[in-house]
Order: sequence, then C-alpha cells, then structure tokens
Amino acid sequence: MLMLVLASVLMSSAGRTAAAGGRLVWIGTYTGPQSQGIYAFRFDDEAGTLSPLGLAAETPSPSFLALHPNGKVLYAVNETHDGPGNSGMVTAFAIDPASGRLTKINEQPSRGADPCHLAVDATGQYLVVANYTGGNFVVFPLGEDGHLAAASSALTNRGVGPNHERQDGPHAHDVVFDPSNRFLIAVDLGLDQLFVYRFDPAPGSFTFGDPPSARVPPGAGPRHFAFHPDGRHAYSINELNSTVTALEWDPSTGKLTTDASVSTLPAGFTGENSTAEIEVDSRGRFLYGSNRGHDSIAVFRINPVSGAVTLIAQTLTRGKEPRHFALDPTGRWLVAANQNSNTLAVFRVDQTAGTLSPVGDLVSVGSPVCVLFAKQ
Repeated sequence: MLMLVLASVLMSSAGRTAAAGGRLVWIGTYTGPQSQGIYAFRFDDEAGTLSPLGLAAETPSPSFLALHPNGKVLYAVNETHDGPGNSGMVTAFAIDPASGRLTKINEQPSRGADPCHLAVDATGQYLVVANYTGGNFVVFPLGEDGHLAAASSALTNRGVGPNHERQDGPHAHDVVFDPSNRFLIAVDLGLDQLFVYRFDPAPGSFTFGDPPSARVPPGAGPRHFAFHPDGRHAYSINELNSTVTALEWDPSTGKLTTDASVSTLPAGFTGENSTAEIEVDSRGRFLYGSNRGHDSIAVFRINPVSGAVTLIAQTLTRGKEPRHFALDPTGRWLVAANQNSNTLAVFRVDQTAGTLSPVGDLVSVGSPVCVLFAKQ
C-alpha cells in the first residue's frame, strides 16, 4: 500500500513527526498537477522508513538540490527557461532543522536555460550551476548567510557530438568539486567530455586544467560523475549508451585518464534505456548507477587496486524512471526516486555483498527527481 504524501499535510503535524527523531530528507520534484516544490521527510535509519513532513517549500521544478557545507542552507535549481533571457533560476533556502521547512533567502537567474545540477565548494564561498540547454557552467559567489550573489562568471565550451538528436551542442549536466577543493569537474553530455578546472577560492577563479578534459567514448553522453574515496579513481555514468566509464585521477595535477567502460544493463536486454545517477559507497567497495527503462539500480564491485568495476547485480526499483537515488550517510540504505511512477523506494544495502533488498511500502510523492539527506 502506498503511503500518500499530500501537499496539504500540515507542518504542525510535521513537527510532531520530527520529534520522533530521524534524519531529514528533502525530495526535489518536477512541479505540476501532483507536486508544488520540495518535500520533506524524516528517515529512520534503524527501520529504513520515510515519514512525511509535507511541502517544505513551494518553488518551480526544483530538480536538483545541494547543501551548504554548514548544513543550514539548501540550494535548488529551478529547471525552467522562463526567467530573464530564457534563463532558469537558482534559489537559496534557510533550513528549519526541527520541521524541515525551507524559508526562501533569495534567488538568481541561472544565466542559462534549464539548470539541472549544482554544487557548493567546501569553503561555502561559491556555488556552480550546470545549465543543460544553455550549455554552460555558471559561478555564483555566496554571502556569509548563504545568500546568492549575482553570477560572477560563466564557463562555456563549444562543439558537437555524434548523436545529432542529443549532442547538437554543449549540454552541461553535472558539476563536482574534487575532495581537495582545488579542482572542479564539469560534465558535458553534448560534447562527451569531462572538463577539469583549477579552482582558487581566494579570488574565486576557475581556469582550465592541463589537460583541460578527459573524453569518454564517442556518443556515450556523460551525465553524472563520482570520485572514489581513495582519491585516485573516479567514474562517469553515461546516459546515451548505458555505461559506466572508470577513470584514473591524479589529485596533484588534476589529470583525468579514461579507462574501460562497462554496461549497466543485463546481457540480452533489448529495450530502450538511459542512465542517470551514480554513487560510490563511502568505503569504496561498490558503485551504484540507475537505469531508466530497465528501471533498476545497477550494482558494481570495485577492484581495490585498479579501480575497475564489475557488474554484479541489477535491482528493480519497483517504479518507473529512477532519475536519482542516494545512499544514506550510514551507508546501510538507498532511497530511489521513481520519477514516472511518483514513488520513493527504500532498499537495504548488504554491507558485505553490496547488493540491495527492498524494504517496506513505496512512498508516494509527485514526480520525484532528487533525494538529499541532511547533514547531522
């Protein structure tokens, strides 16, 4: 039975739920008839259950969320193109840790259409947004209270890829600061490249690394990127050909070197599929990636020496189009957002094998596309 999550849930009852304990979780959505913005939950990491706290903030299509390093401010892209100059928007919210409610601080135009991802540097001084249709990566200075200043610069590249329908130009899709906070990886689906920028937080400068990028196989369409906790390896999940590409990372120079690519799909699968999210567990033993079409989470074992990945399982998400998922901070649970079936699914992570087992009922929320656990 579905646990219904309605926008009309009162935040007063949310406070009572919050008192029971558990970690806050926010769900970003595509807004429409079934969703009005960002929804809050409490997650019980003993039972693996989600308890609804209601609508945390009404805001248009908050399709990706990120936290300030202090854990007190939440940022959302508003994946639209009806802002100034056909831009989307970026919005900052103050967090109420008791209720999960979000209070808007301010917003800024993203300076590109359809922003789809964002990241905050470790110092909390800068935020970078990836504008998918705009094809650029835009930098925003942050105030001490977390507010967004006007954009200070835009990182733009040129070119096309071999897939004429999806790679007609640059399509920025992901931004990730490296563990040292000295480099930014900017993933461009349209150009089949992972761009590397040197980052200096003192002046807030971003300059090309040497080499400036790593390339995945032509037509792969890199979407999201994850570092391995060993600081020597990294991974790209490629939307257009349903693969994961392993890479070597030199943390001293910022050089990415492409290694082998592995399919996320079972042998013999013939349906349509595209991949979405990727995450490495905190101990660096397993990698997870989502399939949209096969509607599963692919599980890979990571070689501790070479960083190579081996596909060991696919677990169906009990819903359609798992656009995003997240491992909880304990590493014992995974929550998947099934965009096209309007559900969240919780899975227990086997701490030895890395495999996933479904837990409890599906939880209903309209068009979920991002899962963000609070810091604690």
